[in-house]
Formats: sequence, C-alpha cells, structure tokens
Amino acid sequence: MMTILYTVGDKLYVNLTNRCPCACTFCIRQNGDGAYGSDSLWLEREPETDEVIEEFKKYDMSRFKEVVFCGYGEPMERPDDVAYIGRYVKDNYRIPVRLNTNGLGDKINGRPTAELLKGAVDVVSVSLNQCSSEKYNAVTRSKWRDAFDAVISFAADCKSYVPKVMFTVVDVIPPEDISRCKALAMSLGIELRVRGYDG
Repeated sequence: MMTILYTVGDKLYVNLTNRCPCACTFCIRQNGDGAYGSDSLWLEREPETDEVIEEFKKYDMSRFKEVVFCGYGEPMERPDDVAYIGRYVKDNYRIPVRLNTNGLGDKINGRPTAELLKGAVDVVSVSLNQCSSEKYNAVTRSKWRDAFDAVISFAADCKSYVPKVMFTVVDVIPPEDISRCKALAMSLGIELRVRGYDG
C-alpha cells in the first residue's frame, strides 16, 4: 500500500510524487525508504487528487497543527494539485498549510508557479542550499545550470502571494557559507532557517 500521508508529531505530511530535478548530496532518499519512522515513501504511482483527499478523511484532522507538502520528491512537480489540495485543506479543516520546495517549480513547469499558491498555502519553505550558483550546483546536482537564480526568483515571487516565505539550508555546509546565505536572504527580506542534518 502506498504512503500518501504520514505524520511527524503534530504535523501531517503529503507525499505527492517521487520526481525531483535535483540529486542533493545530503538527500535522505539516499539513506532509506522513509522519513521520521514512516513507511516507505516510494510511490508505485502518483496519487490522484481525489485519492489524497480521501486519505485526509481517515485522520482526526483536529489533532494536527499543520499540513505539509513534503515527501520523497518535489511537490511543485505537481503545482496545480498542490494548489487544489491546499485549498481543500484550508476550506475544510482550517489548518495552516506549508509547502517545502526546492524552489524550481518555474523551471520544472516552464511557467510561473508562485501565483498558484495564493489562498492555498500559508508558508513556503524554499531550500536555498548554498550561497552561490556554483556551490548550489555542486550540492544539488540540479539538471539546470541556472537553477540557483530560478530559486531566488521563485522565492521573491512567492512573497506577493503567500503570507510567509523562508529559505532553509542544512548545516552540512561550511559556517562561512551559511553566513553568506543569511546575508543573501536578508537582502531579499526573507527569513533563513538553518536545519540540522537528519541523516
């Protein structure tokens, strides 16, 4: 059976896809099949939006403080479905919705995607990963050479449509690079959160 939703504490996570245009050197997908004690997050196929919505009905949604789009792939491979499901959650359960993304939705889909998130997502958490294009490409092994610029542009666009936008970096990069990431984030008026490496 596929794991479409999984819980981490008081948060409910949505596993929409296994597709991703990056192969990050620190990605937890390289170390196992699940996250935080979940069953395998490798999907036999991508779930339809109606299947995802049916899964929500199996949970006592009142116990969750947040619904998070984050599984074993990049949610913005399916931006219209993120928007549809996010609106469903907000309309039916009044629970805040967060999107964890690599920020490459525009590159993946060949069109602007931030506006789709308006009214569907409360927080967008964008993986900045590094402080320059060269270092970003070395860490993420993205399929696009200009991916770093696309990430910056997407995050800036999200500020027009989403109440809260933040960058994240994982603490596996050198402290001086984290400092440069903080300066970059500050210049864009976006918060930076440094995450511990989960293994």
